[in-house]
Amino acid sequence: MTQDSIRDNAPFDMMSGFGNSFATEAVPGALPVGRNSPQKVPFGLYAEQLSGSAFTAPRNENRRSWLYRLRPTASHAPFTAYGRASLLRSGPFDEVPPTPNRLRWDPLPLPDAPTDFVDGLVSYGGNGDVGTNNGIAIHLYAANQPMAARVFYNADGELLLVPQLGRLRLETELGRLEVAPGEIAVVPRGVRFRVLLPDGTARGYVCENYGAPFNLPDLGPIGANGLANPRDFLTPVAWFEDVDEATEVVQKFQGRLWATTLDHSPLDVVAWHGNLAPYKYDLARFNTINTVSYDHPDPSIFTVLTAPSEIAGTANCDFVIFPPRWMVAEDTFRPPWFHRNVMNEFMGLIHGQYDAKAGGFAPGGASLHNCMSGHGPDRTSYERAVAADLKPHKIENTMAFMFESRWVIRPTRFATETPLMQLDYDDCWAGFTKAELPR
Repeated sequence: MTQDSIRDNAPFDMMSGFGNSFATEAVPGALPVGRNSPQKVPFGLYAEQLSGSAFTAPRNENRRSWLYRLRPTASHAPFTAYGRASLLRSGPFDEVPPTPNRLRWDPLPLPDAPTDFVDGLVSYGGNGDVGTNNGIAIHLYAANQPMAARVFYNADGELLLVPQLGRLRLETELGRLEVAPGEIAVVPRGVRFRVLLPDGTARGYVCENYGAPFNLPDLGPIGANGLANPRDFLTPVAWFEDVDEATEVVQKFQGRLWATTLDHSPLDVVAWHGNLAPYKYDLARFNTINTVSYDHPDPSIFTVLTAPSEIAGTANCDFVIFPPRWMVAEDTFRPPWFHRNVMNEFMGLIHGQYDAKAGGFAPGGASLHNCMSGHGPDRTSYERAVAADLKPHKIENTMAFMFESRWVIRPTRFATETPLMQLDYDDCWAGFTKAELPR
């Protein structure tokens, strides 16, 4: 990573820090002082608490923000079932039986018909159950038009957005942020937002986390610094729009889409304070830690965010990246080794080439290796690695990632029947020669 590879925060002002308690106002004097819900809120604004955890959750896990808005969100007509066709699915994922086979897909094509972010979501799989707040869903998106006169929110979980092609401009209740390929954003459960497309089209990946919110992993013997540093996470300052025009509100609730229409924009929070808010992170700022002696480390050393479960060290979901890095290990097979895993791995590629796959795994594509399925480098990558001159070299111009979950990721019907599936994926492991033992 060079200094030039790190993006600035343009075009919006941002606040630095992970999980901080922020206070911000778009109009001076809008934020109450000394209390959360005074008898008379400044300017006649409405105080509303947005809770992302139970009231009695431990303080270090408690997430909530107080919002001061032009109108209360309670003022709306009933929601009705969403009227458009959708490939969005939710847990429990039981459309088709889960398969033990390794799966890989070509990139999701950009749509021909006008399609915004919501209608461009396509579910590939997931686990758990939205009704019990456990598990994840994995979606891809492909869009060619901005969300016009409507907003979206997800009551089922938080959304981790991983752009692969084209920037996303997120206009949320708590502020605006722009996210480019190579960056990520997290939108908390319940936060309303719209997605604009500064580049006209966009494609990428989404992890919908039904469980405990994403957090930074513990560093253990690494020490106080390293991996994703808290100061590099950015949260937007307060912003609002005062628009008295019809706005559709689409929500995902218990796996289904619902909609209602307001006579105004609900992105009307003038001030807020708290620790529940959208944030973004530039993956180029990740402090990559690697071996300087021998053996490829476990991929957990590349964890950016983790959503814990009730079992210590066994995540509902880990978000792991494979960034540019120096390879210096001596007498070592340097690519990721052959592996069978009790965890379940969904991988995507933002740009470049993944060092364990010489071909077939394209930017915008995806792969799935479920519990105890053998996987590892393809034959071409293996042969190159065992013949390589082990001089120090840098893996550059690449960014792969993984959503890893403790539960089997069950593919959707779309994922198992789409022509994007590479039916010859197993062939990449064909042709390995048998080891020869001494006679």
